[in-house]
Amino acid sequence: MTTAAIITAAGRGLRAGGDVPKQWQMLAGRPVVAHAVAAFDGMRRVLVMHPDDRARAEAIGLDVQIVEGGATRTQSVRNALEALAGQGISRVLIHDGARPLVPQKVIAAVIAALDQAQGAAPALAVTDALWRGAAGLVAGTVPRDGLFRAQTPQGFRFDAILAAHRAHPAEAADDVAIARAHGLDVVIVAGDEDNLKLTFPGDFASAEAILRGRQMDLRVGNGFDVHAFCDGDGVWLCGVKVPHGKGLLGHSDADVGMHALTDAIYGALAEGDIGRHFPPSDPQWKGAESKIFLAHAMRLARAKGFALANCDVTLICERPKVGPHAEAMRQALAAIMEVAVEKVSVKATTSERLGFTGREEGIAAMATCALVRA
Repeated sequence: MTTAAIITAAGRGLRAGGDVPKQWQMLAGRPVVAHAVAAFDGMRRVLVMHPDDRARAEAIGLDVQIVEGGATRTQSVRNALEALAGQGISRVLIHDGARPLVPQKVIAAVIAALDQAQGAAPALAVTDALWRGAAGLVAGTVPRDGLFRAQTPQGFRFDAILAAHRAHPAEAADDVAIARAHGLDVVIVAGDEDNLKLTFPGDFASAEAILRGRQMDLRVGNGFDVHAFCDGDGVWLCGVKVPHGKGLLGHSDADVGMHALTDAIYGALAEGDIGRHFPPSDPQWKGAESKIFLAHAMRLARAKGFALANCDVTLICERPKVGPHAEAMRQALAAIMEVAVEKVSVKATTSERLGFTGREEGIAAMATCALVRA
C-alpha cells in the first residue's frame, strides 16, 4: 500500500510570539515545518501552506508537493486530499506542521494500525486533575477517566477520509472528528510526550532540549555478506537484477548487497542478523525476495524510535560492472526503506584480481548504516 503524508502549515497563529507564524520560526537551525516534513522522509509528502509562505518553502528546498490552504484547517486538509485523489494513495497521514518532533515509533504505530482499522490516531491518557475555571478561580472539577490528549499524525484509509471530508463541509476540531461523523471507527495508538505542539514561546525551549537529547543517541552498524556464483542469467544486487552470465547461490534471492545492508541495520539495533529473524532452516524463506528482510529491519528500527541517517553499500566483484546500475540500486533501496534517496549510497570496487572475488567465484558486499533517535 502507498502512504502519503499531509503536513498542515497554513495557519497564521502568533501565540508563540515572533515576527512570522510559528511553523516558520527557527528550531535548531531549521524552520519548525522542515522538522515536521523530515519526519515523513521517504513518503509522498504534501505541504499545505498559506500562499504568502510559498517563497519560504522554496527557499529551504523542501521536497514536497505544495498545496495552498483554505480559510480553515478543515478546508486546508480537504484541498490536500483532493490534490492526492486518483493518484493511487491507499493510506494518508495528516500531521500538524507545528509538531516537529513526532517520533518514528508513533508514525509506525499509526501506519500499522491501518492494516486493520479505517482510522488511527496517537493520544496520551489524561493523568492530571481537570478543573473548570471562572474569573481566575476553580469553578469545578471534571472526571478524567476515558479522556485523552489528541496528537497527530492522524491516519486513515485514503478513500474513506476523502469521502468523509467531502460529506462534511463544516469546520471540525480535527480529522478524527470528521471521520467519526462519517461513521468511521478510529483506533487510539500510543502517543509520545516528545510529540508536543509548539503553541507558546516556552515550547521552543522544550523542543530544543528534546532535540539535544536525541542527538546523543546515534547507532552505527556494519554488515558483510558473500554469495558464490552459480548457473544463471543475472544477479540481484541491491534490488536490481543485473544481467550476467551467472547467478548467485543462496537460500533466498541471494541479493548480497541487500543482505549486508539489512545486517548493518540489525547490528545498529543490537538485533543479531538476518538468520536470527528469518532462519534459513525455515522453508518459507527459500527463494524469498530480500526486500522482505530489509523492510522488516527498517520497521523494527522505526518501532524502536530510530530513523536512518544514512547508509553506504560497497559491492566487491570483478564483474558484473555495477556503475551503470548504481543509481537504480540507490532508488530501489530507498523505496524499500521508505527514505530519501540522498540517504543511500551504493558503490563498487574490485579486489585487484585477488581472492575469490578476483577469481570471479562470487561477490562480496559490506555495508554501514547510521541510525538516529527520531
